[in-house]
Amino acid sequence: MKKEKPEYMETAVECTCGNKFTVRSNKKQLDLEICNMCHPFYTGVQGKTSKTGRIEKFNRKYGIKQEN
Repeated sequence: MKKEKPEYMETAVECTCGNKFTVRSNKKQLDLEICNMCHPFYTGVQGKTSKTGRIEKFNRKYGIKQEN
């Protein structure tokens, strides 16, 4: 087991979208590719697929006819 623990400090975080914030970590600088300000799930631009649309597409592709 290590006798010395890493130093816990304020860390500057910068995303590729330009968003900057601070957290606490054992590193001085963190560079992110995606954060909560540019991630499609959090921004609301993520496309939603409906299950019925995917099932209908599958059925049309393989010529399956559904009985109602």
